[in-house]
Amino acid sequence: MQNYIRKRAVKIAQYIIKTSNTVRQTAEVFGISKSTVHKDVTERLPHINKELAEEVKKILEQNKAERHIRGGEATRKKYAAIKNTGKKI
Repeated sequence: MQNYIRKRAVKIAQYIIKTSNTVRQTAEVFGISKSTVHKDVTERLPHINKELAEEVKKILEQNKAERHIRGGEATRKKYAAIKNTGKKI
C-alpha cells in the first residue's frame, strides 16, 4: 500500500472520530468518493492502526443505526417546505 493512501486513511479516520460525520459527509469534505472513504476505513485502516479502526467502526455503526431517522427528517422538511411555499424543492 502506498504511503499517501495510508496517510489518507488515518486522516479520514481521525476526521470521522472528531466530527462523527457520515461516510457521505466525509467524502464531500475530502473530495473523494464514498466508496474510497468506506474502503479506507473498513479495509485499509485495520492493517494500519487497529485501535483507530475500532473507534471509527463504532461511529459508522452508530451512523448506520441513525440513518432512517435522518432520512425521515429530510423528507419531513421537504414536504413542510412544499406545504409552506406551494413550490417543489
